[in-house]
Amino acid sequence: MGIVARQSIKGTIATYVGVVVGIVTTFFIQTKALQPEQIGLIDILLQCSLLFGGLAQLGTNSSAMRYYPFFKDEEHRDHGFFGWTLLVPLIGFMFFLLAFFLFKGPIVHFFTKDAEVGADLFAKYVNFVIPLAFFMLYISVFETNSNLLLRIVLPKFIREVGLRVATLVVYLLYFYKVIDFDGVIIAFCVFYGLATLINIIYLLSLKRVSFKIEWDYIKPELKRDFLFYTLFMITAALAGNVIPMLSKFFVAGKTGFHLAGVFTIATNIAALVEMPYRSLGAISRPHISEAMAKQDVKQADFLCKTVALHQFIAGTFVFFLIWINIDYIFDLLPNGDIYRLGKWAVLILSLSRLVYSTLGVTTTALSYSKYYYYSLAFTILLAGMSVGLNAWWVPKWDINGGALAQVVSYLVYFILLLAFIKWKIGVNPLSVKLIPVAVVVLVMFGLNWLWTLVLTPWFEGLFAKPVFGLGINAVLKSVLFLVLGLAALYKLKVSQSVNDLIDKAMKIIGWK
Repeated sequence: MGIVARQSIKGTIATYVGVVVGIVTTFFIQTKALQPEQIGLIDILLQCSLLFGGLAQLGTNSSAMRYYPFFKDEEHRDHGFFGWTLLVPLIGFMFFLLAFFLFKGPIVHFFTKDAEVGADLFAKYVNFVIPLAFFMLYISVFETNSNLLLRIVLPKFIREVGLRVATLVVYLLYFYKVIDFDGVIIAFCVFYGLATLINIIYLLSLKRVSFKIEWDYIKPELKRDFLFYTLFMITAALAGNVIPMLSKFFVAGKTGFHLAGVFTIATNIAALVEMPYRSLGAISRPHISEAMAKQDVKQADFLCKTVALHQFIAGTFVFFLIWINIDYIFDLLPNGDIYRLGKWAVLILSLSRLVYSTLGVTTTALSYSKYYYYSLAFTILLAGMSVGLNAWWVPKWDINGGALAQVVSYLVYFILLLAFIKWKIGVNPLSVKLIPVAVVVLVMFGLNWLWTLVLTPWFEGLFAKPVFGLGINAVLKSVLFLVLGLAALYKLKVSQSVNDLIDKAMKIIGWK
């Protein structure tokens, strides 16, 4: 994987430090300090802010990746390109601020008409969506700017670690009654604001960024192309997030904020599957953009296959570890019996995130190709299908219906998208190397089934409290199966990059 792998290592470290903090916060502090309906409310407020902020970007993140190669000039500080990345989202935010106030009534009605618990809280705190959306908007934009300059570590650390540590502190303050629930919501706004400020200071410290737009540098044809592209990418850029959002919205609106809280915890468990993609995807996008700008289809195809393969390896292994330990995970959670209602939702949502993270690179390839305008059509199809399935299945099957709507929507979406980019662009992220990975993981599931039948009952009876024996059981089988799985991939030589990392690890511990 070369430069993509090397640059992603630091970002991946930041991601997984954030994962550790996030696991402690989400699964042990949040579930102890807050009621399920409060968890559901906070998540819906954050998701509304993310949707609002994402739309207000007006496709800036995708546009920046696509057009930065045309402005790239270190001597002239990229001709003030980064000024555009400030101006366009600000214009978008003004438009969507107006839309928020126009549609505030229907939004509140949707989330409160069927909700028995938490409805009054949503109506009380809905206005906090505005500052949260603004800060989320520019945190995302500034992180994209850093990605373009291949400086991902600090912005990723702020988002993945800093904000999660801040969240942990907020929940602890609430748990020990230092602040009330009003203080929790206000603290979220303050910490997101600080994260935005730190990001812009970091960008300026690089001394390459200029926010002074060179209007004369932009040729009329480039300006037209930029505006046309941005128009189509307004909603297309949200393809990865809109489906989970819609499911959460329908669960909250149709079943209430209590089940929305359960669904939030299930979603957070499943989100671990796509963690590697957050770093690998961010690093690979500029390289795919550059390959597309040069019309180097062969290189773009290679990059897409590389990202899909390594994400599939990482995603399937994480999915495996989650599912073989799912009952023990709920045993450990404070109020775990409440959140165990989301067990099967975790399975379905994990499959959904595995599909998206493995094939999500197809949206990147399409966005940076000359056929980018089809992204809007695909996103509308995806959103429309998700709305229909959620409206149909959530009232019937509650949170499992919302989870199922996600995975079915993604499967149909990516089947059509794979066919389209292969036909129009000549890029196909799928490769035969995915097959041995799938076989290895299926064999691991089979071995786990035997382990559960033979060894788990023995471990459970080791101590007076079964939870201790089950803990030893979970750790031993997770480590054993992980080592066996990696050894199998090493022998099969599925990925040279994976083999190189294993070789380095074995040298460090003295096995080679």
